[in-house]
Amino acid sequence: MSSVNEMKSNRQAKVTRVLGAAMLGGTLVLAQAAQAAENVRWKVPVAFGTNLPALGDNINYVAEALKAASDGSVQFKVFEPGKLVPPFSITDAVKDNKVQAGYTWVGYDQGKIPSAPLFAARPFGMEPWEYTAWWYEGGGKALGEAVYGEHNVHPVLCGIIGPETAGWFRNEIKSLDDLKGLKIRFAGLGGRVMQKLGASVTMLPGGEIFQALEKGAIDASEFSMPAIDQKLGFDRVVKYNYFPGWHQTYTAFHLVVNKGVWDKLSNANRALIDMACTAGVMRNLSEGEAIQGPIIAGFKEKGVHANRLPENLLRELQTLTQQVMTEESDKDAHFKEVYESQEAFSKNYKVWKSLGYLPRDF
Repeated sequence: MSSVNEMKSNRQAKVTRVLGAAMLGGTLVLAQAAQAAENVRWKVPVAFGTNLPALGDNINYVAEALKAASDGSVQFKVFEPGKLVPPFSITDAVKDNKVQAGYTWVGYDQGKIPSAPLFAARPFGMEPWEYTAWWYEGGGKALGEAVYGEHNVHPVLCGIIGPETAGWFRNEIKSLDDLKGLKIRFAGLGGRVMQKLGASVTMLPGGEIFQALEKGAIDASEFSMPAIDQKLGFDRVVKYNYFPGWHQTYTAFHLVVNKGVWDKLSNANRALIDMACTAGVMRNLSEGEAIQGPIIAGFKEKGVHANRLPENLLRELQTLTQQVMTEESDKDAHFKEVYESQEAFSKNYKVWKSLGYLPRDF
């Protein structure tokens, strides 16, 4: 009798062990499946070559930070301009979910989203840290998400650099008459201002500007900061580089994510991407500010003239800019809303700036 009971007991113990192993195995499978579901593997096309300091390399910092902080569960595969998506078509590709995300200057969306340039760069606009204050604390982020949400895109501020140069020219610029009729590469709202004063404006990706200048297809070009422009060789073709960058006082970059893809992320992964991009903003601004001085100091030996535009010319450009802003506000409700938000924030910010900072920005 005892042997029969022992046999029953052994069978029950075996069944318990089998069931326990099955349950443990099932739990492990579910845990692995859950972990796999949380893995982020995004293709991320970029608008600017990652070989370009500050302008293009920031996305590599963000991607590396995300991979390290997530222990490999969040990874971006970065694609150079044109390798996956044309540089000016990144937002469209994200909107249509052809790619999950992209890193771009949303000013290129101006044709389809009129208010987009305000989020990217603005003539006679904010300084970089003022823009980030507006984005993070002054309602800019909510406006950006509302505007781009209508296009099935979620924007994350992911980089920013300081003013561009006012452009590279073959000849000296002394008055507005010297700009009239020029064939010039210009982007964003600054391009609208240049058209208004009579310049012939064209848009070219950064990789095509040198050849256009060299062949005489264009007379002049703006693009970015001196360290980036000289990397592309502009200083080998034209010798007059003008300052300040009135048309682009800040250059903001965004990680644009398909809204459906973003909404399906876990809260943890959304927070992780937000934090990595916020860190990217600070690192990007710091790099851009650190590398310009030595480049400009080397202009003289290359025969390059670093000149300031005459103040009266800048005042005239500012008047034309105000006209463009009014015209754009009249045409698009979102443009008007974003523009008025920025203006209201700047009005309050100037109260602080006029008192808090030394008068040394000449």
